[in-house]
Order: sequence, then C-alpha cells, then structure tokens
Amino acid sequence: MNKEVHELAGYLLEGDALASIDFVKGKQELTTLEVFDQLLTPAMQYVGELWESNKITVADEHLATGTCDFVLSSLFPWQKEHSSTNKKAMFLCPEGERHYLGLKMVSSLFVEAGWSVRLFGSDLPLESAWKAAERWQPDVIGLSVAIVYHLPLLQDYIQRLSGLSSQPSIILGGRLAGMYDLQSYCSEKTVIFQDLHAAHLWLHTQKVEGEPNVSL
Repeated sequence: MNKEVHELAGYLLEGDALASIDFVKGKQELTTLEVFDQLLTPAMQYVGELWESNKITVADEHLATGTCDFVLSSLFPWQKEHSSTNKKAMFLCPEGERHYLGLKMVSSLFVEAGWSVRLFGSDLPLESAWKAAERWQPDVIGLSVAIVYHLPLLQDYIQRLSGLSSQPSIILGGRLAGMYDLQSYCSEKTVIFQDLHAAHLWLHTQKVEGEPNVSL
C-alpha cells in the first residue's frame, strides 16, 4: 500500500470528511476512474483488512464507510440534472447485502457517461427491485455482491430481473466478482465486471447487451 492510500485511509478512519475531500481534490490530475481505483478503493480495502485482523472495531469500519460515502456524494454526485443519452441504469444490492460503495462508484461512472441513473443502494428486497424496474424500465440493472452466502439469493435476483418486460441487461460486480468465477450463479447474458476498469471499458464501448465476462 502506498503512502497516499495510507494517508487517505487515516482520514476515513478518523471520520474526517473535510480532510478526505481536500485530499481527493488535490489529485486533480487523476480521472474519476483513477480516483476510485487508485485511492478510494484501496483505502477502503485497507480498512477492511484492519477490521478482519481485529486492529480496528466494527464501529471504526462503519465510520470509515460512512465518511467514504460522504466523499463520494460530495465530489461525484450520482445524478445530473439532465442526462445526455436516452439510456437508463439502476443499481442495487440484494437483500442482506450492505456493501455498496463499489456500486456507488460504478453508478458515478455511468452518470459521468451521460446515463440517467437510479441508485437504490444496499439491501433491496427482490419484490421492491422488480416493481421499481417494471415502472422505470431501465436498459441496465447493476447488482453487487460481496458476501459468499448471498450468492444463492443472487440467482433469484438475476432470474427475476432478466424476465422484466423491458428485457434489461444485467451487470454484476462487487468484491466476489474479482475473486471467483460467478458465471454459474448468473444467466448466459449476465455481464460480470471483475473490477472498475472492466466497468469503464464496457460502458464506453456501449455494448448494452454485453458479454459474460469483461476484464482488462
């Protein structure tokens, strides 16, 4: 872990949102993707490692997560007043899944590319997700999963949402997508993003139908 990531992680663990924002603003040479990939993601991964090794408490981890969320909302709002395309995407975590920061980062990349975005965040019941999607009829539905025991439920979400009348493309990301082959839990048309770079690549090739796996 480099010095910059360690410094940012320190601000997040202290709950110092202003210092975190100033730190990120000071990296004007970086693109949005680079800020997410080189700073915020590794900083939060470091926080997770500290928690897993019992070097910080769950309260510390929650404080860092909340602070990171505030930074994302302050610097990278997930919805513009007017989208520049006619494409729509909604993002959510399955019921019980509370790790949503990566999902929020991907949402911001879609907004930056001109999509109309609805971010439902963590822990959304399937029936509620289905009703929201049936009303809004998005072109893409993005799911995120970080905990292994949520994988069986993920199958239900993908199967049900794939059957919507609007026939949206289903995309999947999250910590597990970068660690394991999740294709057996998905439909043949589900696009799996193994990292933020893969999401960025797919987004800018504008392959709404996509392919089973995307990575660099």
